[in-house]
Amino acid sequence: MSKYKKIIFTGGTGRFGSVFKKIHKNKNYLYPSRTKLDITKKKSIENYFKKNKPDLILHCAALSRPMKIHEKNIIKSINTNIIGTSNLVNICAKNNIKIIYLSTSYVYPGTKGNYKENSNLKPINNYAWSKLGGECAVMMYSNSLILRVSMTEKPFVHKFAYNNLKTNFIFHDQVAEFLPKLFKYKGVINVGGKSRTVYNFAKKYNPKIKDKKLTKKSGLFKINTSMNIDKLKKIINDKILVL
Repeated sequence: MSKYKKIIFTGGTGRFGSVFKKIHKNKNYLYPSRTKLDITKKKSIENYFKKNKPDLILHCAALSRPMKIHEKNIIKSINTNIIGTSNLVNICAKNNIKIIYLSTSYVYPGTKGNYKENSNLKPINNYAWSKLGGECAVMMYSNSLILRVSMTEKPFVHKFAYNNLKTNFIFHDQVAEFLPKLFKYKGVINVGGKSRTVYNFAKKYNPKIKDKKLTKKSGLFKINTSMNIDKLKKIINDKILVL
């Protein structure tokens, strides 16, 4: 049972938020829309926090897809993912509210794989840079947890999958199930499933999916973004991580 009595989930209308909400419907959770809680506006955050008095923030609100938007509109990317996150951290720090920030495995270099939480960071694209920018603010606040996550929709939405790109994909609903077990921790935790190629992950659930090779023509040529999830395994002790 979580010790937290009022939990605000930012990004509750997003892909992961929608899945999490279906699983966790109890009154401890609030899923405000952007009209009620706009992370790019400090006053909006202050007013919502004052009214609802949270003791934990699950910060999942972010600008993500399409990835090209982070190249074409860096202002929107910065305002949402970096400044928006900083706004939340500022107000959490003023009120001693814990914040859990969902970042991405893409903050690692993506060449050798098996990255640990203390491995060197080198974001692979502008989206990852924007998420690392958010991490910087969260890292400065001791009452926090950063989750570097590698997850995707269920079912796998693409018609093909790369056979030479290794990662730790895990489905949204799987992460949503065990996420509350991480609430009491601080620092950084890698979150994902078994390390394997995207194709091997996808074909387990869709035997008809086609494979494709990631090449330099595809853009940023990163072939192993997999993380070491030993820390997570010790906490979760759950077979879901090796499915």
